[in-house]
Amino acid sequence: MLSYLLRLADDNLVLAQRLSALIARMPELEEDIAIANIGLDHLGQARNFYSYASQFDALGRDEDQFAMLRSEREFVNAVLVEQPDVDFAHTVVRQFFVDAYQVPLYEVLAASTDETLAGMAAKALKEARYHLEYSSGWVIRLGDGTSESHERCQTAVDTLWPFTADLFAGETSDAELIAQGVAADPAVLRPQFDRTISAVLAEAQLRCPSDPYQRLGGRTGFHTEHLGHLLPEMQSVYRAHPGATW
Repeated sequence: MLSYLLRLADDNLVLAQRLSALIARMPELEEDIAIANIGLDHLGQARNFYSYASQFDALGRDEDQFAMLRSEREFVNAVLVEQPDVDFAHTVVRQFFVDAYQVPLYEVLAASTDETLAGMAAKALKEARYHLEYSSGWVIRLGDGTSESHERCQTAVDTLWPFTADLFAGETSDAELIAQGVAADPAVLRPQFDRTISAVLAEAQLRCPSDPYQRLGGRTGFHTEHLGHLLPEMQSVYRAHPGATW
């Protein structure tokens, strides 16, 4: 259970860190506010999952220690969420891929036999549905917009698509949690994810990549070089003042 909760938490924390770095850098004030709110939603989800994970941790770590004192190899987020913000198109396409995954994920977890997990997922589901509406809307606007916005959005789709399969990667221990009705079965989530991606890309006049290559490894601690740059920046203050509180 600890590993499963950490994967849920790490996905949201790393994505929240990516989005928070964009505050005051978005193309419009409205988008600046939107991306800040979405980042805060992901941070809140991460905190909930970390807090619950602490109840299963033999080392007695709390949410701050999970987030700030683990190394790159100890993080188990999908490699997609750590990818950098090359431009606005990359930001919204990455968000879209994550949202298309999290909506069916939280729909299943909201019916989990673990009541605590179900409650957290039900709250997160409301946020994820809004996130998907926001990100898919921007993918359509960019893809079906000017020639430059279309080209940039297609480049983002082609660049980020190879990282999407890692969202569905798990561990052998997940089978027991799935059988107990606690965790979500990736095989159940993937069809809805694919339908959402196909429908939105078609409306956006964008091509779904056909390259079969997929970069896995994040769920087992093997990340791209980008996480190695993100974590020191995120953890620097806490590590300089361990145990400090506001």
